[in-house]
Amino acid sequence: MNRIREWLRPSHWGLRIRSAVAAALTVGAVLLLAAAAMLGLLNRSLLRELDAAAGTRADSIVNELTRGSVAELPGSLFDATGQVAVVQIVDARGRIVRASDAKTSAPLLDPNTVTEPAHGLRPTSAHDKDLRVAARPVVAPDGRYVVLVAGDSEPAERAVKRVGALVAVGGPLVVAAAALATYLLVGRSLRSVEEIRSRVAGIGATGLSERVPVPVARDEIARLAETMNDMLARVEAGHEAQRRFVGDASHELRSPLAVVTAALELARDRPETLDAELIGGTMLPETERMRQLIEDLLTLAAADENGLELRTGDVDLDDLAGEQAAALRARGGLTVRTDIEPVRVQGDQPKLARALRNIVENAAAHARSTVVVTVRRDGAHALVLVDDDGPGIPVADRARVFGRFVRLEADRARATGGSGLGLAIVAEIVAAHGGSVTIDESPWGGARFVIRLPVGIDHAIPDAP
Repeated sequence: MNRIREWLRPSHWGLRIRSAVAAALTVGAVLLLAAAAMLGLLNRSLLRELDAAAGTRADSIVNELTRGSVAELPGSLFDATGQVAVVQIVDARGRIVRASDAKTSAPLLDPNTVTEPAHGLRPTSAHDKDLRVAARPVVAPDGRYVVLVAGDSEPAERAVKRVGALVAVGGPLVVAAAALATYLLVGRSLRSVEEIRSRVAGIGATGLSERVPVPVARDEIARLAETMNDMLARVEAGHEAQRRFVGDASHELRSPLAVVTAALELARDRPETLDAELIGGTMLPETERMRQLIEDLLTLAAADENGLELRTGDVDLDDLAGEQAAALRARGGLTVRTDIEPVRVQGDQPKLARALRNIVENAAAHARSTVVVTVRRDGAHALVLVDDDGPGIPVADRARVFGRFVRLEADRARATGGSGLGLAIVAEIVAAHGGSVTIDESPWGGARFVIRLPVGIDHAIPDAP
């Protein structure tokens, strides 16, 4: 018994049963209301026709009485045919002077109650309650009379009952058909959903290239499958990027770690070799390279998780660009030119300085002899342009170089100390400030990096509490 009560709870029903029950209740309620309205209208229509027929017969008798006596009325006006059941002419004293049935001895109505034309009246208790009476008072040449014509409403009631019986028989069939159709249709739709669910359940970390089946019908289930496939593609791309990121990071850390490990092993086996040259020339540079790489990785990881946290304030871009140009000029080996105008923006000064440093270092690494740093204002934006006269960057690779661990020259890692993360960090910092960074062709034949930042508008993330 408890199990039956549990099963009767809608919360324990499946979606197919709940949908079928809901469809049955909805269709049943609509049919019930429609049947009630239809039977009511049908009954009113039949009674209206009955009253109209009785009123028409009474009007015909009244017209004849105004031109002659009761005895002169045609016998056809008193025939009980069609919807007319009883015809009576009653004088002012309540006597029936002429009737369709000579056996009727009591008037259908008290003539004294009839003062004006009426229809749909109930007869006195001496007659059948199914009769509906049309009454017409008339003044004839031989006196005052009341014409009473009654129609029998029983045929109309039988017709309404027959229609009601048909509705009572057909209604449950329609409800059952609607419930069955809903049950089958929902089941068919759920089969597609179940196929999608089972396929997704079977997709593991090693099978992200699999996709769920898309139904042929272009309906909501098909759109769900397409959305699921798009999501799987994004998950696969993210998983592949993460795997590649971990692999590239491991590869980048392996080289400096191996150098430091080899130097320490050498110092352990031959302590006399641990001198300033080994420490300053080998261990410290490799350790610094490893530290910088770890900081870059942490910066990108923070950007992926919550976005870069910026501590904003007024930043003079001209000062930052001038400092980077001066530092590059002090290193020697390259001609450094500047064309700097005073421009102030809202941003995080250390992070903007790092972005400019990475761009300038990238230009220096690829320039043959000249690097040009330009800062100017362009309407509501500040522009920082860094040009070099190096080999440039092909158009097809200009967007790709801002990816992580991307190097256009396979042999340039050890030569320049680059890890392939510098430009990726630049893109994250500039995006966090509401700006953009693009690459064009430099007038000197190399690459031109263009940083565009909004002026006077704080697009940065608020300071952390």
